[in-house]
Amino acid sequence: MGVRGIWKGFGGEEARSVRVPDAERAAARLPSLTDAEWLELFGSFERSDLVWFWATDSSGRLTYLSPRALEQFQAGRPVFGQPLADLVHTIRDSDGPAEVKPISFMLSARTAFVDVVVGLKDEGSDADGKKWWQLTGRPQFDARREFAGYRGIVHDITATYEEKRRKSRMAAFDALTGLSNRHRMSQRLAAALNASRLEKRSCALMMLDLDRFKQVNDTLGHPAGDELLKQVSQRLQRVAPTGSEIGRIGGDEFQLIVPDIDDRGKLGDCANRMIQMLSQPYSIEGRRAIIGTSVGIAIAPYDGVEPDELVKAADLALYAAKGGGRGRFRFYSNDLKETAEDRREIEEDLRDAIAAGQLTMHYQPQVGARDNVVRGFEALMRWEHLHHGPISPATFIPIAEQSSLIDELGSWALQQACLDAAEWPGDLPVSVNVSARQFLNKDLPEVVKLALRKSGLPPARLELEITESVFVGDIGSAQAMFAQLRKLGVKLALDDFGTGYSSLSYLRKAPFDKIKIDQSFVRGCAQDGDTGAAIIKAIANLASAMKMTTTAEGVEAMDELESVGGLDVDFVQGFIFSRAVPQADVLEKLRSGELRYEPVGPARHRAGRRTLYRRVGVVHEDHHYVAMLRDLSRTGARIEGLLDVPIGTELVLDLGEGQIVVGRVRRSQDATQGIEFEVPLVSDGAGGLCTRHRVSPYMLAAIGMPLRALGSGHHLAAAAAASGHPPSGRPRFMQVDVGGGASRAG
Repeated sequence: MGVRGIWKGFGGEEARSVRVPDAERAAARLPSLTDAEWLELFGSFERSDLVWFWATDSSGRLTYLSPRALEQFQAGRPVFGQPLADLVHTIRDSDGPAEVKPISFMLSARTAFVDVVVGLKDEGSDADGKKWWQLTGRPQFDARREFAGYRGIVHDITATYEEKRRKSRMAAFDALTGLSNRHRMSQRLAAALNASRLEKRSCALMMLDLDRFKQVNDTLGHPAGDELLKQVSQRLQRVAPTGSEIGRIGGDEFQLIVPDIDDRGKLGDCANRMIQMLSQPYSIEGRRAIIGTSVGIAIAPYDGVEPDELVKAADLALYAAKGGGRGRFRFYSNDLKETAEDRREIEEDLRDAIAAGQLTMHYQPQVGARDNVVRGFEALMRWEHLHHGPISPATFIPIAEQSSLIDELGSWALQQACLDAAEWPGDLPVSVNVSARQFLNKDLPEVVKLALRKSGLPPARLELEITESVFVGDIGSAQAMFAQLRKLGVKLALDDFGTGYSSLSYLRKAPFDKIKIDQSFVRGCAQDGDTGAAIIKAIANLASAMKMTTTAEGVEAMDELESVGGLDVDFVQGFIFSRAVPQADVLEKLRSGELRYEPVGPARHRAGRRTLYRRVGVVHEDHHYVAMLRDLSRTGARIEGLLDVPIGTELVLDLGEGQIVVGRVRRSQDATQGIEFEVPLVSDGAGGLCTRHRVSPYMLAAIGMPLRALGSGHHLAAAAAASGHPPSGRPRFMQVDVGGGASRAG
């Protein structure tokens, strides 16, 4: 078919046959063209590239295409006789409707269409061939009104469409990493949550913040920082859950929208994989750099229904993860709001405490693994708050690290520990923890020199304990700091070995005198099947070969002590010998001349059980009780409050915030029951435990409760009340108020 057929299809002959009154023709000055002149007019349009023509038969196969349009397909590719839908596909215009019907649907509808944007397909795939057309088509019918195919025109819009795509992409995507930007992520989150509400599904939001990225940026320069961000985005795309949307929302912050996953076990595993992947070394312009990441996780509709609500929840979880020591994840929980307020209060009070001298140093002995004789002490900071009592270093040290207080706090600790150690008889060393942020301060060597000079303590008696996180960032800067400290004559210990970012190459390059084996390897090392003992022995052998000593931290049980004692470890530290004690107690011990510590502790380590004291809901049949949760582990719990519950009874525990656990009573004595869970709990990322799934707010809404994030209360009782189904029959067990001694039925 040539241009004549196209001309006919657009009504060429019909237009010529229309009778126009002579008076009207004269008034409108309408031209009178012959068929040849009409053909020449259409042909000139075709040759000028102002417009091209196309046609199909009744089955949608291409029968004509202007020669210049044909040239845009790959050479040798069959075009004529092929279905038009196999050659092009419709493109959604970002400013157009959310849903665009495929070209095959339009052709089958046998109705006219105008200015439909299509992309040319690469041969054998649906991939774009980087050519963009605008199609207009009109159905054709023969004399018997039977469909005869389409006739239409084509405009080549490649140049303008590419420019439009480029501008659209700049507005929606991060120019550095190619990931979605903050604006697009906000839109995508709103759309995802809207879809989730309509279909009653879940949607998780993961917030990531890079740890120590600023250090890389400052030491290696902004181009290196940009390259690092590119590599981070590439790694994230490799480990992100299938179907998730990844965005860089600014600086070193990233966000993942993960639809249809509310299993906190799976999300926690995913977060751990991202943390491990992003913590692996990077090669930046020929230099080696290591960073870390922290992850906060919130899940709709449990933690928020609206976008801003969910973002705030994930942000609070991220803040808690960073405050918990970085390099970890944290799920949102309702107590994080209060925790954030408490952290701000602690930071303000900590400033006052430093100025008022309210902080003290306590000392925990490090004893010989074979003779239990003290060989040194570790200095540990203590804070007795005027109103809140003792505040753990695990709480206030991370707060100090995130503020400007850590350098002042660290300087004071060094000076006080050196002054105290100078009073000890003999030559026992003192170990002082140096935070990663303090280690990176160029003034640290001067701070150490000042502490030694003021106290008169010999440098060899001061041991600086440095965590593996100092290897995050620019390794060259860390090496330079090691060299300066070594010149002072102090000893260096690598703390918490095996839990962070270290590698054997750092042990070879860094001048450590001691490796401290993290307590996570010590816990349960005497139990059958535990790999901790093998890891401890391997570290001890490695340290010995490199002329370093080893200390096993956190030994609490007699079986752990016995196991560690046979693994070639040099020193032991833990509650089994002593907690950290004030300077006066240290002096009393040392002046007595009795330098041996007798181990005191439980016979065996009891793994994974946390002692608690909080109320939980208990459901049996259709009756709701209240009990006191005493212990909690991954596989079970101990509760008090119900009298004489038979062994084998199935109970449902409502742990709060929608966390429901089904369990069976395995031990029962008076008002105390030991319960084994059907489904084990999972880590909440903060050393605690949580359920994989929670009561869905959609389910609560279905029985008359408003659709909103889960509160901190017990939802089973609330749901029963909202459903209008009160308990029937007599309760099976007597409920006892373990706090006051009273009891009641039901």
